[in-house]
Amino acid sequence: MPFRYTLRQLEYFVAVGKAGSIAAASDKLNVSSPSISAAITQLEVEFGVSLFVREHARGLSLTKAGHKFMERTEFVLREAELLATLAGDITGKVQGVLSVGCLVTFAQIILPGLRREFEDIYPEVRIEQRELNQAEIFSQLRRAELDIALTYDLDIPADLNFRPLHALPPYVVLGQDHPLADRSELAISDLQDNPMVLLDLPFSGEYFLSFFREANIKPNIAERTADMSVMRSLVANGFGFSIANIRPINALSPDGKKLIFVPLAGDLRPMKLGLLSARSENETNTKKAFVEHCEQAVTSGTLPGLYAEAQD
Repeated sequence: MPFRYTLRQLEYFVAVGKAGSIAAASDKLNVSSPSISAAITQLEVEFGVSLFVREHARGLSLTKAGHKFMERTEFVLREAELLATLAGDITGKVQGVLSVGCLVTFAQIILPGLRREFEDIYPEVRIEQRELNQAEIFSQLRRAELDIALTYDLDIPADLNFRPLHALPPYVVLGQDHPLADRSELAISDLQDNPMVLLDLPFSGEYFLSFFREANIKPNIAERTADMSVMRSLVANGFGFSIANIRPINALSPDGKKLIFVPLAGDLRPMKLGLLSARSENETNTKKAFVEHCEQAVTSGTLPGLYAEAQD
């Protein structure tokens, strides 16, 4: 007798497996806890296996069978999404799920607005967004966990395809009381011996440090952080200067202090913002539409973070 289950039940199971509790999955999916609980019970009855160990204090944890079941369930759900995409390609529609990654340093500035506009234009598309570092983007594209990603041209592997959108030259971030804050332009040599707050992410950190290495200068790294917001607050509170490429929307740190942005002079390689994807001869209509949407946003000048803003 064939098994009877729904894709929705499988989605609920995966959500609980990842969240570790029905309540957390309920919040994420915006579905009632009883509905999720009933779906999991039905799956366990239908397949005759216990998927979770129920511990009152620690929530739910997957059984050995549950781990295997979830791995295969995620495969089934991905295949189901491909069917929807295939239907869209046949009919010419832009529809289905699009998994979009974004480099964590600028995801909060660029991705939500870009996503909102795209989903408004194509209401049959649902974007799943992920904020990742560069190494994670490479890995998830190769495992087909991402369809496409917004990122920089930092050490792009040969097996991935990068579409440049916009070049972003580096600039120096300073607190308003920094001795160099009144300069209209700075060279790497001007930064020598000054404490530096390094935005220390995979590939990004190496890019910033390459400026000093090429000038035969040893940077005075006083602080390291992988969080752009923390970097800006450290700079605003006098812990040192930093270097960045993406432009903030205003000249304030997250804790409300004034920041100064000064162009970095010299023959320095800009970062190129662009779209990264696995090499493929057959791109879906939805993916093509998203690429065109991003290109149009850059061309029209509506994508935030790309252009120098006047400082208050």
